[in-house]
Amino acid sequence: MGKTATLFKGAKKFFIEIGDLSYFGARFFKEVFKPPFEFKELMRQCYQMGNRSLMLVTVTGFIIGLVLTLQSRPTLIQFGAVSWMPNMVGISIVREIGPVITALICAGRIASGIGAELGSMRVTEQIDAMEVSGTNPFKYLVITRIMATTLMLPILVIYGDLVALYGSALVENLKGDVSFQLYFNTVFDALSFSDLVPATIKSFFFGFAIGLVGCYKGYYSKKGTAGVGVAANTAVVMASLLLFVVDFIAVFISDIFYEL
Repeated sequence: MGKTATLFKGAKKFFIEIGDLSYFGARFFKEVFKPPFEFKELMRQCYQMGNRSLMLVTVTGFIIGLVLTLQSRPTLIQFGAVSWMPNMVGISIVREIGPVITALICAGRIASGIGAELGSMRVTEQIDAMEVSGTNPFKYLVITRIMATTLMLPILVIYGDLVALYGSALVENLKGDVSFQLYFNTVFDALSFSDLVPATIKSFFFGFAIGLVGCYKGYYSKKGTAGVGVAANTAVVMASLLLFVVDFIAVFISDIFYEL
C-alpha cells in the first residue's frame, strides 16, 4: 500500500509539473507579441548565451569530429569502405549528433545559468519589486531569455557542425592523406536539403525547450538559497530529458516525410 501511494504521489507530481510548464509556455506565446518589446535586453541575452558559449561548443564539436572519425576508421578499413568516411561522418553530424550534443552542452550551461539567475532574483525579491514598480518581469526576464535561446541555438549548432567536420577532416588528412578540399567537397555532395532543413528546424525547438525550462524553474524557485541550487539542477535535468523527447518527435516526423 505504501509503494502504491508513493507511486501515485510521484505520478501526480509529474503531471502537475507538466501542466505548470505547459501553462508557462502558453503564457509566453500570449505575451511575446504584445508591446513593449525589450529589444535591448534581447540583444544582451543573445550575446550572453551565444558568444559566451562559443568556446564550449568549439571544443565539444572538435572532439566529436576527432573521436567519431578515429573510432569509425578501423571498421571501415576492414570492409574496404574508408572512402565513405566523409559521407558517413558528414550525414551523422549534421542530421543528429551535432544538434543533439550541442543542445545538451548548451542545456548544461544555459539552462542552469538561467535557473540560478532567476532563482536568485526570486529569492532576493527582485522579481516582486519589479511587479510592485509596475514593470512586467515576465516580459523583461522570461520572454527575452527564451527568445535568445531559440534564436542562438541554431547558430551554435551550425557552428558546432562545421567545427566537428573540420576535426574529422583533420584526422582524414593526417591518417589517409585526404586533402581538406576533397573532404569537404565529398561531404557537401553527400548532404542535401532534406538533411539540413529538419536539423535546423529542430534546433529552434531545442533552444525554445532549454529557455522555457530554465526560465520556468528559476521564475518559480522556492524561497531560500537552497531553492536556487535546486532550480539550477532540475533545470538541467528537465531540459535534457525534454531535448530527447523533442528529438524523438522531430525524427519521427522526418521519417514520415522521407517515406512520402
